Amino acid sequence: MDYSDQYPNEMEFVGSALSDLGTTDLQKLGSRGGRTWDRRRPQEDDSSFKSKNLHAERRRRQKLGDRLLKLRSLVPIITNAKTIIEDSITYIKKLQTDVKILQEQLLEMEASAQEALELRKDEVDAAEEMKKFGIQIGVDVAQIDGNKLWVRAIIEKKRGCFTKLVEAMNYFGFELSDTNVTASNGAMVVSSIITGFHCDTLQVDQTRELMLEIVNGI
Repeated sequence: MDYSDQYPNEMEFVGSALSDLGTTDLQKLGSRGGRTWDRRRPQEDDSSFKSKNLHAERRRRQKLGDRLLKLRSLVPIITNAKTIIEDSITYIKKLQTDVKILQEQLLEMEASAQEALELRKDEVDAAEEMKKFGIQIGVDVAQIDGNKLWVRAIIEKKRGCFTKLVEAMNYFGFELSDTNVTASNGAMVVSSIITGFHCDTLQVDQTRELMLEIVNGI
């Protein structure tokens, strides 16, 4: 493959690289091959042998030049012919580091995916277990005094569901106290006394509807 068309600006690079390999190669071609020349051999035979070796050397240098251009196309950080090996080693080490980082990231992603699958499986198991025992998501609310209510919420036993419930209740201006949590048959039962921050009186029906929205959204 001729890379001179693909890399029109690379010929100076190739010429420099080839010159580093030895500028006297062509001058020594007459003595190659291990033959002993007879001075009496006709001049045309000597010229023919030298011509063949010159063509072979040109082909060798052309092939080497093509390979140098191909190497440079694969190793973008090569700056000049004298640092080909050093630049190639540096680039390969960088690629090895990148591969290691990507492998670690892939392992983390696989671990996260596995954890998500296990979490999803736990949630499905909890829902099926609740259905098996006839347990349904629900909320009971009773008035205690003014802005204090007793509540009991039945929710699916999921990872982090209690934390989400408390955070949602706080967001809507409720403070929980005397809280009790039990878990059985795929369900979690949370009972507590709640106090409203922003009102003097809490309405039972409104509080029940709000808590149903919260537990169904967890």
